[in-house]
Amino acid sequence: MTTQSEAQGATTSRWVFDPFHTQVEFAAKHLGMMTVRGTFLEVTATGYIDPNHPEASSVEVAIQTASIRTHNPQRDNDLRSSNFLEIDKYPSITFKSTEIKATGQDRYSMTGDLTIKGTTKPVTLAVVKYGEFNDPNMGHRIGYSAEGQINRKDFGMTFNMMMDGKWIVSEEIQIMIEGEFVEQPSA
Repeated sequence: MTTQSEAQGATTSRWVFDPFHTQVEFAAKHLGMMTVRGTFLEVTATGYIDPNHPEASSVEVAIQTASIRTHNPQRDNDLRSSNFLEIDKYPSITFKSTEIKATGQDRYSMTGDLTIKGTTKPVTLAVVKYGEFNDPNMGHRIGYSAEGQINRKDFGMTFNMMMDGKWIVSEEIQIMIEGEFVEQPSA
């Protein structure tokens, strides 16, 4: 089996996320009932993508932890604190793909190294290719979604508190990403 770096060749080109057409969201249960959703507003992603052979592609993502938003400033500040993301010490979350496998028509399994709060763990995301568009004004772009789940405790976010027999915040965190990659001109 070839690694992504070995597979990258003349057919891959450099791509970047369009910041105006990218969403990185997460969801967690509050008291086991309500789903709290949030987003990260500052995300950069680059990749070497072969649209005809995605398994030969690779992706790197950087998320600025201070950009977290949940529509509740008090909760956002708590998520930025040492209880969770500890943004002063860990200003970014990173993901670097290590393997992409086809799982069906326009569907893939992407495994990579996710680093949160200085802890790196392998994570697998289910990826769907939404489509491809080539326009002289907007550029050659490909839309993708990726979804997965992590346990926040695996990344040092161990804060727990019970109220009336229920955990305030679930350990399982859903991850949802949608974005358009734009092909970059060759140098």
